Parts: sequence; C-alpha cells; structure tokens
Amino acid sequence: MEPSTIPQNTWIIQAERQEIEGSVRRLYGSPGVPAELEDNRMLFRADFVEWDKDTDDVVARGHVYFHNFERNEQIWADHLEYNTEKATGKFYDVLGEFHPRVVSRPMQLTTDAPFHFQGQWAERIRERYVLHNGWITNCTVPKPWWRLRGPKFDIIPDHRAKAYRSMFLIRGLPLFFAPFFYHSLQREPRKSGFLLPEPGSSSIGGFMIGMGYYWAISRSYDASYLFQDMTSRGYIHRGEIRGAVAPGTYFDGIISGVQDRGFGHPVQQFSGMTVNVNGTSALPHGWLARGSVDYITSFRYQQEWTQSFTEAIGSELHSVGFINKDWSTFTFDTVVSRLVNYQQPEIQVKNPNGSIGFETDAVTIRKLPEEDFSSRDRQLLSGIPLWFSFDASEGLMQRAQPIFSGTTLIDQFDSGPFTNRFDFSPHLTSAFHLGSLHLVPSVGIDEAYYSESQLFVDGLDHQVNTGIVRSARDFSLDMIFPSFERVFNKKTVFGDKLKHVIEPRVTYRYVTGIGTDFERYIRFDETDLMTNTNQLRASLTNRIYAKRGDSVQEIFTFELAQERYFDPTFGGALIPGMRNVIASSADLTGYAFLVGPRTYSPVDALVRASPVTGLGIQWQSDYDPYFHGITNNTLSVDYRWAQYFVSAGNNQEHTDPALAPDANQFRFRVGYGDVNRKGWNAAYDIVYDYRAGITDFSTSQVTYNTSCCGISVQYRRYNFGLRDWSEWRVAFAVANIGTFGNLRKQDRLF
Repeated sequence: MEPSTIPQNTWIIQAERQEIEGSVRRLYGSPGVPAELEDNRMLFRADFVEWDKDTDDVVARGHVYFHNFERNEQIWADHLEYNTEKATGKFYDVLGEFHPRVVSRPMQLTTDAPFHFQGQWAERIRERYVLHNGWITNCTVPKPWWRLRGPKFDIIPDHRAKAYRSMFLIRGLPLFFAPFFYHSLQREPRKSGFLLPEPGSSSIGGFMIGMGYYWAISRSYDASYLFQDMTSRGYIHRGEIRGAVAPGTYFDGIISGVQDRGFGHPVQQFSGMTVNVNGTSALPHGWLARGSVDYITSFRYQQEWTQSFTEAIGSELHSVGFINKDWSTFTFDTVVSRLVNYQQPEIQVKNPNGSIGFETDAVTIRKLPEEDFSSRDRQLLSGIPLWFSFDASEGLMQRAQPIFSGTTLIDQFDSGPFTNRFDFSPHLTSAFHLGSLHLVPSVGIDEAYYSESQLFVDGLDHQVNTGIVRSARDFSLDMIFPSFERVFNKKTVFGDKLKHVIEPRVTYRYVTGIGTDFERYIRFDETDLMTNTNQLRASLTNRIYAKRGDSVQEIFTFELAQERYFDPTFGGALIPGMRNVIASSADLTGYAFLVGPRTYSPVDALVRASPVTGLGIQWQSDYDPYFHGITNNTLSVDYRWAQYFVSAGNNQEHTDPALAPDANQFRFRVGYGDVNRKGWNAAYDIVYDYRAGITDFSTSQVTYNTSCCGISVQYRRYNFGLRDWSEWRVAFAVANIGTFGNLRKQDRLF
C-alpha cells in the first residue's frame, strides 16, 4: 500500500501463513511471496517475521528487507532484531542505502546517488547507525569506484559520518589510511580535524607533500593552517581565519609565506610573506565600513611563488579601508589607503657578503586619511532647470618613490607623510531643449590647496616645502543631437525584429587657471591630473536592438570618439618627449598618447556584440593620425554552446617608445565539459607573446568523472620575466564530500 494512505498506529499484515500466540504474531512467506509488516513509517519484508504487538519487538529472518519511509532508508540483511517504538535494532550480514542532503557548492562535484553501506552487522540507535567490519560508498554497487573500508562506522543520515581506522580504496587499490575520518552531512558542516594530504610536484620546488588542520572555533569563526614541504627549496605556510562577528559584519584573512633555502651560486633566496585581509560591517544608521589589505614583503617574492598568472604579472597592490554613508543626494566617505605600483621588475644587486639581493622600484601612495563629502546633481528650485552638485575633500597624503639610473639608486622622492590636500569643486548644470536637440551646459570652479609642491629639474621631480593653490575655472557644453532610427520588421536569426539607432553627440570643455603650474602639483590620484584645456569631443554611437519574444536586448554597439585640442600644450603642462597622462587623455582611452603638443587625439573605437545566445565580442582600438596607423588594439571573443566553450583574445600595442614598449600578446582557451559532467572533460589555456616568440603561460586540465567521483590532472607552465618553471596538480573529488589534492577550485579551468 501507499504509506501515506495507512492510518496512524495501524499495521498492515501480509503473509502466506500466520500464527498467533498471545501478543505475538508469526508471519510466514512462501517462495516468491514474502511476509510483510507495514505501517505509515516503515516496512518489514522477509521469509519469516515475528512481531510482538505489546513490546513492539520485530524479528525477521531470510531475505530481509527494511524500508524507513520518513528518511527513505533501505536495508537488506540476512536477519534483524528491531524495536519499532524505540527505533533501535540490529541487522546482520547487512547492505543498505540512504539519500543524504546534497549541498551544492561552486566547483564541487555533486550527485543525487544514495550512500551505500555493507558490513558484517549494523545496529540502529534511533537516528544513528553503527556499522561493523564493512565499507561505505556513494557509487553504484556492486562494483563501486571508491570505498571507505574499516572496522567501525558511525553514521547519522543528514547529519554526519565517522570512520575509525579506515582505508580509502579506488577500484580495490588502497590510496590512503585514516586513523579517524569525519564528514558532515549537514548543510553547514563545521568540524575540527586534520585535512587530507596534498601531494604535488614542480620543476623548482621538487616533490611536495602538505598536511593541514581545520579548526571550527565556534559557530561563527573558523581557521585553517596548511604546511607544505618542498624537497628542493623549503617550506610553504598558509593560514586562514574567517569570522561572522554579527549580522552584516564578517571578515576573511589569509597569511601565506615561504621559507626558501635558496638555489644557485651565489645562493639566491626568495623567502617572503603575503597578507590578504577583507572585511565588511553594516553599521547603525546606514553607515557601512569596508576594508581590504593586500601586502607582500617583496615583488620578487610574489613573482617567484604566486600560483596565479594575474598576480605574477600584476604591478599594483591596493589596501584600502573606508567608512561610507549615502543619503538623499549626498555621500560621505572617510578613506585610509595604500597603493604600491611597481615600475619594473626588482633590480638585481650584489650585497657586500656576496649574496644576490633585489632593490624595489615602486611608487607608494598613502592616504592617512582622506575625507570626501559630495552631492550628485540636485535641483535647486522646482520647475527651474538648474541643478547644483559639489565634491569636497581633505586629506593627509604621501607619495614616495626611488629614482634609478640603470641599477644605481640616484635619488629618492618623498612628499612627506602628512602632505595636506584640500579640494572643493562646486558645479551648476542646466538643460535646454530645442526640439530634438538637447543642450546641457555646466559651469564650475575647482579650488585646491597643497601644503607641499614639487619642482621638475633635470628630468627629476624634487619635493619642496612650499604650499601651492590651484584655482581652476571650467565650462562644458554637452550637445545631444537628434538620433536616427529605423525598424526592420523582418524576422532573422537575431530576433523577431531589429531596430538600428544612431546617436551623435558633441561635448565642448574649457578649463583655465592652471597653466604651467601643473608640474608643481604632486600626483596622488586623478584629482591632480586636471590641466588647462580648450577642447571639443565628437562621438557617434550605433546601436542595434533585437526583440525576442517579449524582451528587447541590445545586441550590437559601435562607438567612435575623437577630441580636437585648440590648446595643443594644455596651458604649457605638456613636457615634450615624455609620457604625459592628464585628465583629458585619460577620459578618452586607457592608453597614454601624449608625448608632445598635438591638436587631435587618436580616434577611439569600441565594439560590443552579443548577436546570439552564448556569444560575446568586444573590440577596442585607437587609430592615431599622427602615426598613420592603429597604435592600440584589444579584442576578445567568448562563446559557449552546450558543453563546449572557447575564448580568444589579443592585446597589441605599437606606439611611441616614450609611451610604452611594443607588445603583442594572444590568449586562447578551449574546453569541453564542466565540473559535474560524467565522463571525460578537458580544457586548455594559453597566453602567447608574439614579439618574444614564447608562451608566457599555459594550463592543460583533464578530468574524468564517474557518477560518484572524479579525478583531475592539471599541468601548468610559467615562462616570463625571471620565472621559468612548471608544475603538476592533481585532485581527487568524491561527490557530495569534497576534494583532496593540490588543485584548488580557484585554479581550475572548469
């Protein structure tokens, strides 16, 4: 019968023959027709069943089958002894299965297959099963891919599983021995214990073996520590602590380091440490506090040991903490920050003791702190098209950087730790409509005070203890011309119908009051990049919209923009023959192009397209009429269809050597499958430097998943700067349990 249709406290009996002796009933089955005892909670099925209705004891023998409907647990046994009210009993020569709650996490193998267990005998103590001399798995039986075999297992379905003196086997091959093994089956598992070993190898570290410990400090805090021994170089340490202090307040901190024994003659050592801390707190009355710390002891250490290609080639470190509140049109921020921008790979020098050392060439900018109060456009009077906005800030700033000539340190620029900068910038904006033509004029001032300034002498900046005031006046007029549009009602592969829109726009801007004093302002951030200018920007944007059913999507965008400079020297701020970065050029393109006076900017082109589902294209390029060619070009294409994915890109730079060295890099990624797909999955990723003719970075990953487990092998190769090495990474994943090995989820290709 359907269990839900059976009334409570009612037992259904089916038997070929039945004997009754007082409160005891003996049920006998026949070949092919077993005896059954069933209520709305459970079912007993066997060749023979004895039930005492007064004591609630059940004894069953011969082809025993037990089913707990509430938890969907099924057990097969030779014979059992069970009490239906106490939910306790013993099962002999037992095989069982239960369905745990599946906890899906990013990059973790999952399955809806049940857990199987088999053993000499098992006992149930209410919600708990204790299995003796057996094994467990979540693979298909009778030939599972993996098994955990041991003398004793303690399992509470949907809660946790323990194993004592167990051996993990793959296809019958012993993989590792665990004196004690614990796995949580809850949605939020938190349990202290040793982590699984992490083996691996690399061309510079040699064979590596790692061990770790996870500490569940409390419900809201946990920590972990991982130690790895590199047979060729030294030791790796990694510690992490996480916490949720209160609702809306949490943090995560990671400290990692390497004790390097060094290599070569003379010995080169790259010991060091990395610190990464992030935290957020939602404070009362709408205030928000957030902070992040990104610190390394040396850039050379990061290049030598980081496992991330992005970190290895990255040249900036940002540490920032702020308190913020937004209300009405206003925003208030208090910021403390530290920016380190490495200008070039660390310069190798020879120390007096003969060892090799490295000097850092980096710009360090600190805010200690800075407060900013601003308001976006706010209408002054109802019905009058006049809006007021402002930005006011004051802070203690510092900029420091060494100055090298070759490998020789020749000077040190330091503004001092407490350079005061105050900036106040109010603006009035209006809007007028002449038919389909929209005019948006804006006028404002920018008053800034610096307690210290700099002088540019013989190609070097020198700090001077002299205050300076910047009094700028600016005017802008944004002219938004009528757009042109056309609708194509014909159905295409892109949608049911298309709409093409052309949007022309012209912006005039005039700034005065700065002049040649621009070089006297110490550069801390974009606030200090303002110069005199008299310029006109023209842009033309093409957009194509596709209607697909009831939704409308922008599937194609093409933007062209160029600036005309009526003041080619920007008030004398430009230094000929050098790389100049000012506000006017930074607003147009991310590539510097000013090496001297000029009347036209490059033509900046941007294309974004997603014509069909799964396909994304972006192309950005600068055509410079002074060079009569394309100086910068960036292209990326991404496509995914079913289990296939491909991504390609190119970044090319060919401009004046005073701006940047030539570069031409290609990246390509192709793959099939994902972390949960059964069978073979593979992906390949490569970054190729066309000018140098070398592969900077490549990764190959192959994964084979069964219905219950998977193994991944990844090979990585680094070859750039001072780094040329390779490493193997391996991970074995057990569905719904976890992964062990040295291939972490953030480094996987899928």
